[in-house]
Amino acid sequence: MAIGRGQLFRSFREGLLKNAPPTECEGPKGKDESDRYDITGFSPDFQCVGPEPLRQKCKKKAAALSRPTGYAVMQTCLQNLIDRMPPEILLKILSYLDALSLLSIGLVNKQFYEMAHNNGMWHKIYFAQYGQSKNWMPKPVDEVLEKLTAVVVQERPECYWRRLYFRTMAGYSERWRQELRDINPFTGLPSHTERVLRSQRVTWEITVCDKRGLEVTFQQSRTFFSDSSVTVCWGSRHWPALYQLSTLQLDGVKREALSSPNIIKPGWRSLMAKFDVETICNSGRVIGRDQLVNLVLLSPGIVIGVWRGRWAIAFVMASFHYHRLVERSLLGTAVCPYSVPKDKSPFDNADPYFGLHGYTVRIVLHNAVTQMMAGHFPRLSGRRRQVHGGFIQLNVISRGDESQHSPFSGRISLPWKCEAVEGTVENCCMMTLTLMDESHSPFWYVSTPVSMMLNIKEPSKYEGQHFVIKYQDAEGKMRMELVWMEEQRQYFLIGLVVFIATAKVNKHFGKAY
Repeated sequence: MAIGRGQLFRSFREGLLKNAPPTECEGPKGKDESDRYDITGFSPDFQCVGPEPLRQKCKKKAAALSRPTGYAVMQTCLQNLIDRMPPEILLKILSYLDALSLLSIGLVNKQFYEMAHNNGMWHKIYFAQYGQSKNWMPKPVDEVLEKLTAVVVQERPECYWRRLYFRTMAGYSERWRQELRDINPFTGLPSHTERVLRSQRVTWEITVCDKRGLEVTFQQSRTFFSDSSVTVCWGSRHWPALYQLSTLQLDGVKREALSSPNIIKPGWRSLMAKFDVETICNSGRVIGRDQLVNLVLLSPGIVIGVWRGRWAIAFVMASFHYHRLVERSLLGTAVCPYSVPKDKSPFDNADPYFGLHGYTVRIVLHNAVTQMMAGHFPRLSGRRRQVHGGFIQLNVISRGDESQHSPFSGRISLPWKCEAVEGTVENCCMMTLTLMDESHSPFWYVSTPVSMMLNIKEPSKYEGQHFVIKYQDAEGKMRMELVWMEEQRQYFLIGLVVFIATAKVNKHFGKAY
């Protein structure tokens, strides 16, 4: 069982201090430890034995010190004894660390970097975790460290076992990649994302840290999978007060099964997002409320339910788009999120005057319980003359063309639950939008909470309450217009426009719109 890095080196340091050689700066020893030292850390009758330069140096340090012990003088006189230790001893000490601690300690200096990449230690860690085969059994630590010249270790290149361990832990296998290659032509996303996430035992956890440095981790309570996103909820009555928190961190966790099929243990952690709570309190936008909670938008995709009048967290809800979700949940590290690679732009021999063509929009309105609306709109195009304010406009549904208007049933709402307490925020939901280019690859994608507002400025032929849903980020924006028909008890979608940032288009295709 590995111990913490801080505790390990504190114990190691105390052992060095106990066995340290006597220094040249010594004072008389008294019986009462409290009377031996003055405010500078020396006894009143302190004397320094040595040449004149050394005595002057000790006097200057004595005048600057303010600690009530002589530990600081001993600390300045000590040398770096770690460099003088044999490598075998350091390897023995490092062999008691777990994989993540060993990965972190390699960032200290060059010496620890070389030792932390030792093939023998990673060979032992790998087979202790995954060596369940009859032909390969985990070997004792002493045997691995003493037989570093063994063929099974030395026949592999440097860092082979380290890379193999992390790739295996992250589920980076041929079967895992092959399952994601099956693309749904209707959504442009992997068809088996839900199955891969479940087979890899992926869950999502939230860790909050208060201003004192104490951390609390909350496991997910509910999940809802749709065809293009997953909605995750965290509900607990033990959330700390929001004003006491310092940071909020979201991690994807791959859990490892124990011998019992009903028991799992935490495994690899992949950082997905980290937020400063003070920024949330200052710039968080309330997108909806009911009698008990306010919904505060944390970032695109994450919303916090805050108890009204108390400013304490009731629940957290997040919506994750399927595009690269498996990679973001598995292939990041505990301190660094997964970096999404840049897709190569497809060959486009069309004249830039004609702008975008052959695009498809897939939009879904849902919550953590059900799906309310799903629309699929192919063969969209945007002319160069439709560039306004740094955005290229794609008209999906026109207000004037009634043949494009379509109804959908169900009220737009966002139900929530916090253990025994539950409620529903009206006129709020999750929106998942996927814009696919002519090669049917995701070009702009987002899954986020949205709010529906009354629209009284633009009446239409329909009699009823008019609403509008808006969303905007650095890559694009969307505007959806709805009408609630009281007699039919359903909504009509009468307008939908998607805008793409020209900077994103120019960067991706090398155009100059």
